Amino acid sequence: MPIFITQGRYTREAIKGMIVKPEDRAEALSRHMAKAGGRVIGYYLTFGEYDFLTILEAPSELQMAAALLSAASAGGVTDLRTTLAMSSIEAKGAFAAASDLTPTYRSPGGA
Repeated sequence: MPIFITQGRYTREAIKGMIVKPEDRAEALSRHMAKAGGRVIGYYLTFGEYDFLTILEAPSELQMAAALLSAASAGGVTDLRTTLAMSSIEAKGAFAAASDLTPTYRSPGGA
């Protein structure tokens, strides 16, 4: 299954709510991802530009998009940024496939 890394921010209201009633958001995220057919590999609070980072596995981009859209629609998270991640074995395959394609590709403006 594809692996996705998502970073995001909590809204001010979500932060206020979690201060009043602390909760383990990894549990809620795990339940949410299970309904989408996926799973949580990692969930971290982070310092800096984003408040959290998740590593998630989903059956496809469609299920991942559905999980992200439904989470965003609830209003507690914002500025979601998701990246598809590849294992080193998958990357090796991509480089091998690129090696076959490279000789036939013409660069923009090239002859």
